[in-house]
Amino acid sequence: MARGTLFIVTAPSGAGKTSLVKALVDSEQRLRVSVSHTTRTKRPSENDGVNYHFVDKPRFMAMLEAGDFFESAEVYGNHYGTSQLWVNEQLDAGLDVILEIDWQGAEQVRNLDPSACSIFILPPSLETLETRLRDRAQDDTATIEKRMSEAVAEISHVAEADFVVINDDFDTALADLAAIVRSRRLTVKYQETNQAALLANLAGRK
Repeated sequence: MARGTLFIVTAPSGAGKTSLVKALVDSEQRLRVSVSHTTRTKRPSENDGVNYHFVDKPRFMAMLEAGDFFESAEVYGNHYGTSQLWVNEQLDAGLDVILEIDWQGAEQVRNLDPSACSIFILPPSLETLETRLRDRAQDDTATIEKRMSEAVAEISHVAEADFVVINDDFDTALADLAAIVRSRRLTVKYQETNQAALLANLAGRK
């Protein structure tokens, strides 16, 4: 079995990344999403070990020092990190893995694994993005303004990705994400491993 593909999904806060990734993973049996460690405070609607592994800063820094993270970044004053051991276990088992990370983490991952597939999710407009941030009622006005400012900076890195998905209509965006995943599973390199016997037979080799 071929080693799984690592997918990087990046988006400004409020673009709908988490909802799209959840729907995609629910529909794909061989796709897993990494649950990051974070020092961010848990929101009422979140569950430890499901949305994030919530840890305090001393523990996060100890894990960082020990080299436990595949990538890590500081966002809005909070630290985030992806378990290196967990990611490699999934990929070695032939499963595809999605990392929901910001542009800093995406850059680290691409440097470590140039074969990773990078996807950037964008809102249809900044006005729509701000509306979504306000409608979810999780942040005060000052925080929303900060997130909007950060969104512009984040979007400036869109050209670093392999694919761009515009989340205007949810179902269309989800179909676009699924198409990207499927296309990576049909590459010659991937099929040479997964369909080795068939390809050898078709080439007249036993």
